[in-house]
Amino acid sequence: MGSGDRAQTLVETSAATGMAAMMRNVKLYPWFKFAQNLTFWQAIWFLLFQNTLSAAEAILLYAIYDVATTVMEVPSGYMSDRLGRRRTLLAAAFFGALGAGLIAVGSGFAVFAVAQVCLGASAAFSSGTDNALLYESLKAQQREAEIEAQETRGWQAALMGLALSAITGGILASYNLAWAFSAGAVAQALALIIAWRFVEPPHERAAADSAGLSGQWRQLRNALRRPVLVWLFVLSVLMYGFSHVPFVFGQPFIAQALEGMSWSPPIVSGAVSAAMMLVSVLASLGALALRRRIGLAAILLLAFAIQIGLIGVLALTNSALAIAVLLLRMVPNSFARPFIVARMQPLLEDSGRATYLSLQSFVGRLLLAGSLLFASTRVQPGTVMVYEDIQATLGAYAIGGVVFFLLLCSLVGWAKLDGDGTG
Repeated sequence: MGSGDRAQTLVETSAATGMAAMMRNVKLYPWFKFAQNLTFWQAIWFLLFQNTLSAAEAILLYAIYDVATTVMEVPSGYMSDRLGRRRTLLAAAFFGALGAGLIAVGSGFAVFAVAQVCLGASAAFSSGTDNALLYESLKAQQREAEIEAQETRGWQAALMGLALSAITGGILASYNLAWAFSAGAVAQALALIIAWRFVEPPHERAAADSAGLSGQWRQLRNALRRPVLVWLFVLSVLMYGFSHVPFVFGQPFIAQALEGMSWSPPIVSGAVSAAMMLVSVLASLGALALRRRIGLAAILLLAFAIQIGLIGVLALTNSALAIAVLLLRMVPNSFARPFIVARMQPLLEDSGRATYLSLQSFVGRLLLAGSLLFASTRVQPGTVMVYEDIQATLGAYAIGGVVFFLLLCSLVGWAKLDGDGTG
């Protein structure tokens, strides 16, 4: 065999190896999302902070988490675009394990605040990077058309992780609230192992002038000149906040609704969260068919409307029966998140994709953190958040949601969401 033949064989072998690695990335992606979302503390974190500190400090600790995530959102996106998807996801899993571990073994506001910063870093490093790794791995195999289906598959895996960890975490917390965070630390260590097996997907590099911060800013400006990306940006920001409002206030709502009953709030909260995720998995199974039937704009507006309606119901009554409404909390995400990401991906450049998605999360977290900081100043003194405080806060969010919903409806035609990929 001549040197030319050997060189050609090496090139073909390298290409085959790279293709196999990209296929492995796609196969591992749902498992990474599953492990990453084994957040056993999701249904009891407010109860732990409230029992140890106070209701106002519990809200403040969540605000610290969101502020920390906000501060690191855009830098983490830049890191992902410049240093790679794999390294950024490794950092996300590491900080997730560290933050959960600190809460499991620590005590006091300062330790919990540091832990929340670590968990915020974990969320920031993962935000957008996981989606970028999946899309670019598919793109390397010329399978971009599968992005909606693969994003839905990853979303379903995430929901299954959330469901399993919610009920298990609630049971663990009924014995010791800190045990839920210990289990979460182990789960994040598992995500770290899975991330280690990822292979960096190939990135298309734009011209030399696109490198650096000035190039990133130029790409962001170009992206935000497209009506479809602007509309989706605003919707994503709003849906992030309105999705997390029941997450933050759902636990004290459940505790208040069960007051005087013999049921354990941690177990009930965990069971509600688990059922919530299973309902969302079922919703996601029909989401693709619904999206094809009614169109992208309609399914996204429906998702936002469900979020607003859920918050409105919780603001109107503190009946234990209203706990059932919380089962719908993640359904809007099943109807929206995979399709928003899939619609955006082809319109973004490889060298700025994660930065754009991180900026979107940055704005959403910033607005949510600001609203929570304000809400914490309106809570009555004491260690338990009473329903009057919950009602006033949720009522304000519901009214604001209706205003934003009407605004988005009025701009659907301008955005041309159901147009071609160049909209």
